Amino acid sequence: MMKLVIFSALVAVALGAYSGDPKLARVLVSESDIAPDGTYQFNYETENGISAQESGVPKSIDPAEPPAVVANGNFGYQSPEGVPVHISYVADENGYQPVGDVLPTPPPTPYPIPPAIARALEYIAAHPPLPEPRVL
Repeated sequence: MMKLVIFSALVAVALGAYSGDPKLARVLVSESDIAPDGTYQFNYETENGISAQESGVPKSIDPAEPPAVVANGNFGYQSPEGVPVHISYVADENGYQPVGDVLPTPPPTPYPIPPAIARALEYIAAHPPLPEPRVL
């Protein structure tokens, strides 16, 4: 009887966790163009509001290395909370640089150091501690 109760509980948990097949979104627009010189562009849009666009060009940064691709684009979707999310980005020799309202921002710049603390730091830098005597 105990095995039946445990089995029934496991089945109930498994069925409760299964939410069914998610709706598959149809692709409304899908375009891409890849040129022999290495430039490219693509865009797509689905019926559930997901969209993306990107274009890229090869850029030679170091003559000893093959060219790298510099890309810029954007994508968007709707968050589970219903908030529209739009991100624009550039990816180049400086890395991936996204921009969007939903991205976290760095904390504000710190306040200036108070003059008394600045003087104390200058004093400490000008007067290093004496070496400690060696004890044998």
